[in-house]
Amino acid sequence: MAPRLSLANPLVTADQLETTPSGRDGVDPALEQQLRCTGCDLIQAAGILLGLPQVAMATAQVLVQRFYYVSSFTKFALRDTIMGALFLACKIEESPRKVKDIINVFDYVIKKKQDLPIIPLESFSPLFYDMKNGLTVAELQILKRLAFNVQVQLPYALLVNYLQCLGLTQHPRIPQMSWNYLNDGLRTNIYVSYQPPIIACAALFLAARQCQVKLPDQPPWWTVFDSDLRDLVNIAGHILSLYHTQPPPDIPLTLPELEEYQSEILKAHPPGAI
Repeated sequence: MAPRLSLANPLVTADQLETTPSGRDGVDPALEQQLRCTGCDLIQAAGILLGLPQVAMATAQVLVQRFYYVSSFTKFALRDTIMGALFLACKIEESPRKVKDIINVFDYVIKKKQDLPIIPLESFSPLFYDMKNGLTVAELQILKRLAFNVQVQLPYALLVNYLQCLGLTQHPRIPQMSWNYLNDGLRTNIYVSYQPPIIACAALFLAARQCQVKLPDQPPWWTVFDSDLRDLVNIAGHILSLYHTQPPPDIPLTLPELEEYQSEILKAHPPGAI
C-alpha cells in the first residue's frame, strides 16, 4: 500500500517535552522557557518591521520551537537560530527578504530590547559578518536537524471557520481576542504538542470564557471540531501562564553570553546552598 500524504504537523513526544537537549546540557527549565519566549518575541518584532505576513512570523516561531527540542541552546545560539528560522520561513511562505535587511532589523530589535544605543550596523563590520555567518549556518542546521520537514500548518484559517460556524464573526471581542491568543501561544510549546484544530478550538474556548459568552453544549461545541475539553483547558493554561512572568531584558542570545549567564547564576546559587 502506498504511504498516505499527511499535512499534520510533527509533534514532540512526552519524553522530549520532559527532557530536552538543553536540559541535558544543564540549562535550567525556567531559563529555557525564557529563551524560547524571547526568541519568539524577537521574531515577531522583526517580522513586523520587515512587513511580513503573520503566517511567515508564525512559521518561523514554530520552527524555532521544534528546533530546540532536537538541539541544545548551549550548542546553537538563539540569535543565529531566530534569524535563520525567519529567513527560511520567508522563503517557505513566499515572502522573501534580503539577508542584509533581516540582519539589520534583528540588530535593531535586539539592541532595543536590551536598552542599548541604537547605532546603525555597518555592512562591513565584524558584527555584521558574524551575524551573516550565523544566519546562514543556522538555516542549514534547521533544515538538517529537522530532516527538511519544515512544513508548518497553522490554525488561523481554522479559527475563522469555527467562528463562522458558531456565529461569532460579528462579536465585538471574541474574534480578535482568539486571534491574539493564537499569536501569544506561539511563545509556548502548544504548537509542537497539539495539532492546529485543537489549538484553534482552545483559543476560541479561552476567548469565550474571558468574554463570558456561553457556547453550545448539547452536544459540547468542541466535540464537533474533534477536540477534547482536557486539551482545551491545558492549552488555555499554557497561554495564560505567559501573562504572569516576562523574560528579563538581559536574556543571553549568543553562546558566550549564555555561558556567562549560567556562570553568574551558579555563583549566586551554588549547588547545595540553602
